[in-house]
Amino acid sequence: MKMSGNDASKLRELSESPAGRLLWRYSLPAVVGMLVMSLYNIIDRIFIGQGVGPEAIAGLAITFPVMNLSAALGVLIGAGGSARLSILLGAKNYDDARRTLCSSLILLMAIVCCYLCCFAIFIDEILIAFGASEVTLPYAREFMLYILPGMFMTNFAFTFNNFMRASGYPVKAMLTMLIGAGCNLVLAPIFIFYLKLGIKGAAIATDISMMISAFFVLSHFFSRKSTLHFSGSREMYRLKAKIVLPVLYIGAAPSVVNAAACFINVIINKSLYFHGGDMAVAAAGIFTSYTSMMTMVVVGICQGMQPIIGYNYGAGRLDRLRRTFWLAVGVSTVIVTTGQTIGLLFPEYIGRAFSNDPALISETARCLHISLLAFTVVGFQVVSTTLFQSIGKAKSSIFLSLTRQVLFLIPLLLVLPPRMGLDGVWTAFPLSDLVATMVTAVMVYYQLAQFRKSAVVNAGC
Repeated sequence: MKMSGNDASKLRELSESPAGRLLWRYSLPAVVGMLVMSLYNIIDRIFIGQGVGPEAIAGLAITFPVMNLSAALGVLIGAGGSARLSILLGAKNYDDARRTLCSSLILLMAIVCCYLCCFAIFIDEILIAFGASEVTLPYAREFMLYILPGMFMTNFAFTFNNFMRASGYPVKAMLTMLIGAGCNLVLAPIFIFYLKLGIKGAAIATDISMMISAFFVLSHFFSRKSTLHFSGSREMYRLKAKIVLPVLYIGAAPSVVNAAACFINVIINKSLYFHGGDMAVAAAGIFTSYTSMMTMVVVGICQGMQPIIGYNYGAGRLDRLRRTFWLAVGVSTVIVTTGQTIGLLFPEYIGRAFSNDPALISETARCLHISLLAFTVVGFQVVSTTLFQSIGKAKSSIFLSLTRQVLFLIPLLLVLPPRMGLDGVWTAFPLSDLVATMVTAVMVYYQLAQFRKSAVVNAGC
């Protein structure tokens, strides 16, 4: 496979342009795309809360674990394939880069078809296991039955959006997200309010929007004008171990994160329902919606950082890798600290945006006051996890991802609520954030020390 002059220029800038300018150029489109996606999800929930009621918000919160499980399976290919692609492009191994793209298409199709069949057959059993009550089950079921077709398209849109960015098209990747978000912002109020379809209207609007996004991003890779594109040769689509295993190995880290988030949400929902009922579950849904807006911005920064770090790691430019990492940490910390401050100062206003119910507003304010106390460290933690993923160190990335969500949060959720009641659930979040960040800091320190040692050895040679 040969690169055109324009394509080679797109990739060469990853190792030559100033790190700050490059991170800005790659992260800004990703941040805009992720922020818009987050905003339209939040607006969906606001429409549902204001148009249907607090029980519908609680029902929607029950579906979060299912959506996280779907994302876990999709990100296995999307994050793993795009990170592997960046490393291969940095090493100028263009043939394997193209094989990675084509093999990822086959892998994603197989995975998505399998999990959608399971969801469709066992939807009630899954939702009940995930914490649905008699009140919230009808809302959760109705939303899930209508969102299932859109989940197929969502995985394709997000997965190949990552590939688009990794191959040198950050602005076009942003447009993929903006197209879907724009469509949903227009369609959601029409289906929910004008057509009076309620919660299923939100699902239908999302389905249509994700279908449009998926067609847009796939058309990029079917075009031969793109840096990388799907091949007409069947041989490129054969699943070979040397291509598939690195994708799955690297993608395992973010995939495990999302899978862990799924089961953590199950534990949280059950604990919330036991100690606070459906109202506490609804408050947690608002908390998740609010914090996801900040974390999605950080994820956008990480998406912009990933091809830069992956390419420079493959090219041996460790100095640029370190600078890009610390720039991403600084910007991410500012973002989450700003969100934390707003949430702590104006929690009632956040609750009122989603509902007019006084009990729900009061519980949401209580939740935000406690749960956001250590939110300022989340940016460093997420960026650090992406660092290890970007350089192909899946084990370290998986471990860091599990420290907060499994190793620390689950024990805290089992220990604190029996002693502190509902406040124990909210307190578990900041405590797990603090302890996990300490572990993360130690691992990052040793990894950066290895980079410095490698740089000295290379300079001596």
